[in-house]
Amino acid sequence: MHSPERASRVLALVLAGLGCACSSDLPRGFDEKLVLTQVGGPTWSGELHKGPKVVLSSAGPQRFVPELHSRFERERALELTRFIDGFYRAPANDGFEATLERVAGELRAAGYGERPGLLLEWIEKPLGNGRKAWTPLAGKLVLASEGSERVLHAFDEPAGRDRTMLPVGAPSCDVSGGIALKLEELDPGEILATDAAPSGNVLRTAKERGAVAVLSAELGDVNVDRSGKERHLDAIQYRGVRADLPVAMISPRSLATIRESVAKDPAARLKLSATVKLDERPLRTLVATVLGTDRAHEAVAIASHVQEPGACDNASGVAGVCEAALALARALEEGKLEAPSRSVVFLFGDEFTQSSMWLDATARKPVAGISADMLGESRELTGARPLLERAPDPANTKILPPDEATEWGSGPARGEKLVTSGLALLARCALADVAAIEPGWETAEHPYEGGSDHGVFLGRGLPGVLFWHFTDFTYHTSLDRIEHVDADELRRMSVAVVATALALADPRPDDLDRYLRSNNEERKLRVQAALDAGDEPLAELWRKWTDDVRQWLRVETLRIPPEEQASLVPAEAASSATAPAKEPR
Repeated sequence: MHSPERASRVLALVLAGLGCACSSDLPRGFDEKLVLTQVGGPTWSGELHKGPKVVLSSAGPQRFVPELHSRFERERALELTRFIDGFYRAPANDGFEATLERVAGELRAAGYGERPGLLLEWIEKPLGNGRKAWTPLAGKLVLASEGSERVLHAFDEPAGRDRTMLPVGAPSCDVSGGIALKLEELDPGEILATDAAPSGNVLRTAKERGAVAVLSAELGDVNVDRSGKERHLDAIQYRGVRADLPVAMISPRSLATIRESVAKDPAARLKLSATVKLDERPLRTLVATVLGTDRAHEAVAIASHVQEPGACDNASGVAGVCEAALALARALEEGKLEAPSRSVVFLFGDEFTQSSMWLDATARKPVAGISADMLGESRELTGARPLLERAPDPANTKILPPDEATEWGSGPARGEKLVTSGLALLARCALADVAAIEPGWETAEHPYEGGSDHGVFLGRGLPGVLFWHFTDFTYHTSLDRIEHVDADELRRMSVAVVATALALADPRPDDLDRYLRSNNEERKLRVQAALDAGDEPLAELWRKWTDDVRQWLRVETLRIPPEEQASLVPAEAASSATAPAKEPR
């Protein structure tokens, strides 16, 4: 005789297979202008989200969005972002540690590590490879020409505007010399000033030719200021090097000044000084956990990296996720939300490494990983759009509208695993649910590109997605500072991140109708786009993908046990595929 739970799962499967609506009520605070009413219920208008529509409902992430949104204190999140932005954060350095301690203090004050069901723990490991924690203390670049001196870049405090003039790993120095503008013209005792990247080959060749230092005004194409104000000319690229030769990054404007000075005065000289501190220190990851109720041994992780010196990247991600974790703790304490079935884990540490450290150390069964990176960009000031990056899917075979690659760059896969899941659909629903509360919020999504913690989870055969912003002309430069962070945008994205995690940590049968209808919206869109492009094989890939997603959604929401999944989920649900290898975001 079947149990009542088993009977309800079977009934739900039958209803879902017949396409019967179980819940089409609209989210609280919903604006009718945001949807297109179609057969099967209201859907999120494509005018707001560049991607597939989703069915709007009180199910799924919407069960969490209003409570998180109302308790998210935007000004406190902004203040924490400002604090973190006050440091040049490299793995295990002074700023990295100060950030972790501040976040730990905020979480502890909200009950993590103090109240039942809220844990606060540390994981640590050696930095490895003979590395030490690198903290820049001061730097100064002076141009001496025609009898006068001019300071081009300088800082002497952690929050200094020109702090990225010292790439991570650069040594202390106090050198001066004549100026060479081309590597092949470099003479012993000179300082090379170039717009080439400070690659290993450039640094080795410069050292062999007797250079006393290398200055690089490298700047990526993504950093060009699209507003026409040419603000990027004052940007100093954030970089890392491994060299004992003194290295400094400079702005394009400073390189132009140096070139002009050399043209007028061939005897012009440069003076570079740098003071850095090296410490023997372990690399730590802060782990905050909301314990699940009946499946606490399973966990959905949210990773937000601390290292890198920017306010948007990634002080905003750390502060936003921290504040959303505080909002969740308050909602639980007030009884407005119930603890999820599975545990939700918040990770704060070194990008990529934090996720690997947790995956290697945890006794829980990882379910998925969500990367929260660059959450707070002001679109008005930076030009960056709020984005959802999916895991590898058929779009990595051929990108068709409405998808488009970002300037970060997508392409055919090379390495990670193709993990079929509905996590991107849950994230898309969360974006829609936040937009229902804040009408007019425009978002987009794109195929997998890699470059953050979600790739670590995908590499382990687990679902993963990324919430971020791009293209931000201040990205990885000295211009990425607190004035470019939008507190409202930070709240929107942070709430979407945590609501997505909670939706997967606490899936319920009532969520299934919304998810299946939303999956059908994507299926129609993707298959039709492939057919319009005359690519029937791609259309079939999307049919197979959405079929597998449908089964994944059923398994999750109906909690179908493993022994009953064989008849529902094809054995090849997770198979090898490719994903582009990327540098850290």
